[in-house]
Order: sequence, then structure tokens, then C-alpha cells
Amino acid sequence: QLQLVESGGGLVQAGGSLRLSCAASGSTLDNYAIGWFRRTPGKTREGVSCISGSGTVTAYAPSLKGRFTISRDYSKRTVYLQMNSLNPDDTGAYYCAAQWNPDPYKCAALLQKGPYDAWGQGIPVTVSS
Repeated sequence: QLQLVESGGGLVQAGGSLRLSCAASGSTLDNYAIGWFRRTPGKTREGVSCISGSGTVTAYAPSLKGRFTISRDYSKRTVYLQMNSLNPDDTGAYYCAAQWNPDPYKCAALLQKGPYDAWGQGIPVTVSS
């Protein structure tokens, strides 16, 4: 019943920024950890970042920490991924996913394994050189 829809992708020049949004419908996100994943050419799915139900615990792929920031707005039922200093290697399809987790201070497991309760449809991000 929970549905996620991403928005905010598109084309950006190297060095630029994008903010991706993951909007939920059908349920609140109170008890879900939310993560962002991406699939880039020639690579398997990569966990980008996650945020716990409380919003106080986050995790990032080590190579992305410092450039990407995840946050959530409970009133809008939306999770954001702010992406800065983008480079062409960031080009790919980006997905958000929800994982039921009653522990409001954990999210890292979401980046490692499922099950997942909902996936967004994915949005393209293209970084030009």
C-alpha cells in the first residue's frame, strides 16, 4: 500500500547540485527507514544513503559522504537527497526504498539487504562534463 515517488532528477553540469525528493503516499513514514540507491553503468546496485525513522541516524556510502546529504520532512512525508559537487560518475538511475524498522535509530541494514516494503520507480540523473 505504501508508494514512493521520486522527483528532482535531470541534467546537471559537473560541479552542480540536485535535490532528489522521495514522496510517500498510502502511509506515513514514521516506522520506516528510508534509503537511496543508484544504478550506474557497468555497476551493480549501490546503496547511497539512508535515514532512520527518527531522522537522527544516517549512513552514507563512504565515497559519497561529504557530497550527499539525506534528510526527511515528516509533515510532507518526504525524504530528500541533496547531491552536491556532482561529477559524471554520478550519472545513473536513482531509487528510494522503504524498510519497516520499529527501531527509530537504525537504518544501515537497509543499505545491505532487504526485504523492502516499497520502491520508487527510479529517476535518471545525468551529469555532463
